[in-house]
This record gives sequence, structure tokens and C-alpha cells, in this order.
Amino acid sequence: MHSIPLPAVMHPLSLSASSRFLSQKLLIPSSFFSNFKTTHQRFDKNFTKVPIIIRNCTSPPVSAKPSSQIRRSRAKKLEPDEKLQALRELFSKPGIGIDAYIIPSQDAHQSEFIAECYMRRTYISGFTGSAGTAVVTKEKAALWTDGRYFLQAEKQLNSNWILMRAGNPGVPTTSEWLNDVLAPGAKVGVDPFLFSFDAAEELKEAIAKKNHKLVYLYNPNLVDEIWKGSRPMPPNKPIRIHELKYAGVDVASKLSFLRSELLDTFSSAIIVSMLDEIAWLLNLRGGDVPHSPVMYAYLIVEVDGAKLFVDNSKVTPEVLNHLKNAGVELKPYDTILSEIESLAAKGAELWFDTSSVNAAIVNTYKSACDRHFEIHASDRKGNLHNGSNDQSWGPSGVYRASPISLAKAVKNSAELEGMHNSHLRDAAALAEFWVWLEEEIDKDVKLTEVDVADKLLEFRSKQAGFIDTSFDTISGSGANGAIIHYKPEPESCSVVDPKKLFLLDSGAQYVDGTTDITRTVHFGEPTAREKECFTRVLQGHIALDQAVFPENTPGFVLDAFARSSLWKIGLDYRHGTGHGVGAALNVHEGPQSISFRYGNMTPLQKGMIVSNEPGYYEDHAFGIRIENLLCVKQVDTPNRYGGIEYLGFEKLTYVPIQTKLVDLSLLSVGEVDWLNNYHAQVWEKVSPLLDGSAREWLWNNTRPLVKQ
Repeated sequence: MHSIPLPAVMHPLSLSASSRFLSQKLLIPSSFFSNFKTTHQRFDKNFTKVPIIIRNCTSPPVSAKPSSQIRRSRAKKLEPDEKLQALRELFSKPGIGIDAYIIPSQDAHQSEFIAECYMRRTYISGFTGSAGTAVVTKEKAALWTDGRYFLQAEKQLNSNWILMRAGNPGVPTTSEWLNDVLAPGAKVGVDPFLFSFDAAEELKEAIAKKNHKLVYLYNPNLVDEIWKGSRPMPPNKPIRIHELKYAGVDVASKLSFLRSELLDTFSSAIIVSMLDEIAWLLNLRGGDVPHSPVMYAYLIVEVDGAKLFVDNSKVTPEVLNHLKNAGVELKPYDTILSEIESLAAKGAELWFDTSSVNAAIVNTYKSACDRHFEIHASDRKGNLHNGSNDQSWGPSGVYRASPISLAKAVKNSAELEGMHNSHLRDAAALAEFWVWLEEEIDKDVKLTEVDVADKLLEFRSKQAGFIDTSFDTISGSGANGAIIHYKPEPESCSVVDPKKLFLLDSGAQYVDGTTDITRTVHFGEPTAREKECFTRVLQGHIALDQAVFPENTPGFVLDAFARSSLWKIGLDYRHGTGHGVGAALNVHEGPQSISFRYGNMTPLQKGMIVSNEPGYYEDHAFGIRIENLLCVKQVDTPNRYGGIEYLGFEKLTYVPIQTKLVDLSLLSVGEVDWLNNYHAQVWEKVSPLLDGSAREWLWNNTRPLVKQ
């Protein structure tokens, strides 16, 4: 899907978690789980911001301007904003007493996609992008977002809001801005459930430079206070079992793996708050979050038991029996803090991944440990060697990355089979869709971008195992394609223009897999400039697809492969090149990525799935992106320098790339061969699933090219 969220705006300062195993019965060797032992090392997840220089293919270079400069150039009278006024009135209420309030995008689980009732930043600002942070003071309101959303935010924010284009030259971070606009000694309020512990600590440290104090407002959330009656109800869709034939490993085996990690780190229990980690670990799927088959829950796994904190109304008798068989006890969702206090009172050494577990939970544990330290001092003596060398963690606790994240990212054979099968069905649906769309365009039928997205959903929904889209379809004609995460709305979207480029980024959730694909097409005659830009994006796509690299290589090393052809003529794009993808789970998954942001040192491993999606976007003109999903595989090389393995990629996505947009003069013979070989595979794999006009369309769009 689209691109990688910028950590700097998912939280004000740092990345928050933007997270195989057949049983003995299924003939997996007993050594299987040893591959996923955590390194017990915390990586620096702060990414370096880089200035973006944008050029089109024929025009003079254009430097991105700071948003403050853009705002000054078109300043207008502030319009009344009742929501901001109501929020500011709460600042001086008894028990609150703050000078600023920060509203992030996340829910209490640091999710990218969240239930509507938790879309507080969207409610207060009007900006609907998935990544961003709003900050409201008594006089000002500002919103930070990344390059994927600059154009969208410009359209959606009213005149009361200052748009902060994160990463651009001259644009401050949230903490820098607060330190600048607030008088020394101010109080900055946050909901501690909505910030990871790491993000909250970094924010606290940064604003302390001006003697500002970070104030945790546990209850109520201030946006909820003004939202009140119009706020949507929390989701309560039933949970379902993810069958073993798709999961590949039973719950008992996964819990056994996790408990061995607990023993190795001298931990009593681990707190799991990432929703996809809970779903993967328990072989469950839910419907609480749009596009992601997860349910709102917390999980505590102890050495001798496990507790799932979830709304009981979502638990069917079948699921209840499934959990009982795995030794998992049910607890009400909102009792998580009291359970943390209870465990602390018993002197439990709890494992937290502080990049994802929220500050409310960690601080509850730390406070409880402080209260009970004297009582349990003798019992705990000698148990403080938990790997943390930072005394600020308090008297107890293990603070390390979640071992579940990596285990989930490395797919087993059943998960990979499901991903392959779901992608082929998805490709068939797309072939049927594209022939329909081209026929409608040929008949001069006026179709809006929403019409197109709705029709694609109709074709996908006919495929076996279809559950939902994996994200909001990005259906962008002409200039809208340049809005990297564009979401067409019925009241404001454009009619698809046959004379302009059309970008379609879409995906689906199936019972056995998750898909994500982007294609850019032209229904008429593309210009030479459009063809050159498209071809250079294609060259980057091919270069990454063909990459061979030694094991233990982190994804950022490969990012330049996808950009090199664009760089040669001074072009680039404002997003990462590849993100991890879950197996019938979140379309964005860590810990791996392929990005210019080189803070992520996670090596790519056999069985991981990543996207390959270079692009080019010319503001107010067009957007181009070509995206396939890839699976990391072992490559047989003639040599094995250093005795290590070499890795490469296997394609999962099989949908034609429009050759009309290719400038053959720019492609090497090898690149033409790659495109022809890819299209031959598309025909071989997908044609058996089609008949009639769709099969004919697939044939016509997979014919080999000949370089003169």
C-alpha cells in the first residue's frame, strides 16, 4: 500500500510501533522456534529527516517551501471554530490546568488504522489522513503531517490551523514549536493511553528544556469531552478463529515459544498491546478496525497462564472454547490497569516493549512498583538484572522489543501459501475490473473516482474468501494522483479523465491473505514526459525486484536501488519504498521496511513480505506509482563469500504493467526481458482463473515488447 508512515508525525518525536510455526503434528522440526530468539537489543528508531527537492522531467528545479512561508503567502482571516473554542475552555477547568494539548492519530494500541470512535485528531482538525499530530494551545493550533499528506492537509484544514510540513527545511518539530510559542514553565497535556511510553518520555525531555511540564490526563480525554453525543459507539463485531490451515502453527506452540523468551529474560509476564500481535499469537481475527482484521484487546502472557482483556460481547462460544483450550482466561478490556497494579504488587517482572505499550500502562506499573518496593525488596533482591542499564526504568521491569513482531513477520509455509493463493484471486478480480473500466472509458461513460473504487470493490467481493479492503482505495485521476494518500470523497472527487494519468492503489483482506497493489495507466496518449517519468519509476521497480543481497542486510540498504534511475535526472519521491505486509493481517507491518530512513536496522529475512513501490509525484499535475508485493527468498549464487546465504525476492503480485507508458529507448535489454518475463508469468498464473473478455484483456496486456 502507498508508503511508509513517517515516525516523526505518528508521534510528536519518535517512532512508535508507526509490528511459520507449524506444530509437531504438522511436521515442523523442534528447532523451528529458535530462529526467532530476540537479540535483546534496543534499536534507535529515530529516523533522520531529509530535505526533499522536487523536480519534474522538463521544468526547472523546485524546492519545497516551509509551510510557514506558504501560509504567509495566502494568509486569511480566521474563521470561527467551535471545536477549538470548546477544547480551549477545558484547559482551565479544575483538575486540568494546562496551556496546550496534544492530539495524536493513534488509539491506545498505537494502531495506524483505528476505529471511528478513536479518530480524535480527525474530529478536532478535519484532516482525515492516517498520520499526523495536532497541537492546540490557548491561541494557536498546528498540525504536523508528512509528505504523503501535504496536499490533502492543505485542502482539509481551515484557517485556524497552521500546517507543519514535517521534514521540510525550517519546519520545527512539535516540541520545538511548543518551546517557542509557550512561556517558560507551561503545562502540556496529553492522554497517556495515546502515546507509547518511549514517545511520552522523549516529549517530556524535549519540552523540559523550557521548563515545561508534561501532564498526564487519564480521564477524560479532552476531545471526547467535546465530542460527546455525536461520538460513534465503540466497535463490537464478533471475533472469529483464524483456521490452522491458514495460520500454520497452533496457539499452544506460539505461546510456548513466547514463554521460552520470558524465561530467557527472567520475566514473569509480557504485556502485548499491538492488536496484530495479539491476533497472530492467538490465531484470532476481528472486525473492530477498518481494513485490519483485528479486535481491541490487551494480552498478558505469563509463564503459567495468559489473560485476554477484551469486551466479552465480541467473544462467541466457539472463540471462548478456542481460548479455553489454549489456557487463555478472559478479562474485561477496561481492567488492564488494575491487573498491572496487581502483578506489580506481587513483584512480577513485566516485559514491556516501550515503543508500543502506552504510557498509561507503563507508568501504572512503575508507580505500583514504587509503592510496593519496600514490601517486596527482599523478595526482589537479585532479580533486578533485567538487561536495562537505565535506572529511570524504576525498580522492576524488562524493557525490550517485542519478540512477537519478528516471529510474525517471518511467514511460515501455510501463511505463504495463503498469500500466494489470495494474490492470484485478487489478480483475477483486477483483470475483470480493468477490462470493465477500459470499456466504459471507450464508451465515454463519465465515471468518478469513487465510482471506480466502488466497482473494484464489487469485483473483489465476488472472489472466494474476500473479507474487506486492506485500506481505503486510492483512486486518483490527474492531479489527484499526486496526493500520495488521496482518498476520493463522493462530494468532492473528480471524474476520471481519459486524457490524464490515473493512479489506482488498492488492496484486499482475504481469509487466507492480504493484498496491496498499485498500477498507473493512461487511457489515451501519454506525453513524452509522462512516459519518461513512468519508465524511470519502472526501472527502479525492476532494480529492487532483481536485487540480490547478503543475509543480515537491513532494508534501507536496498532503498537506493529503487531511486537510482530517478536520481539520474534529479527526481525523487517523498515516501519509503517498501513496507512489511501481514498474512491475513495488517497491510502495514513491521519490523522490516525498505526506506531512505536508515534508523531501522532490522535485517530482511527469508519469509518476510515487503512491498516494492517506487513512484514520482508532480504536485497539481499527476502521480505515478508501481507496486508489487515481494517475498524474501534464498538465492542460489555461484559463490557464497564469507560462507553466508544470499537473498532475493519472489513476486506475489501478478497484474500487467501498462506497456503504453513505457519508453523503450530508456530500458536496457535486460529490463525489457524482465518485463516480458513478468508478463509471461502473469498470463501463466492468472489466465486459468479467467474467461471471456477478461481473459482476452489479460492476453492483450501481457504480449512481449521488442526493443528495436
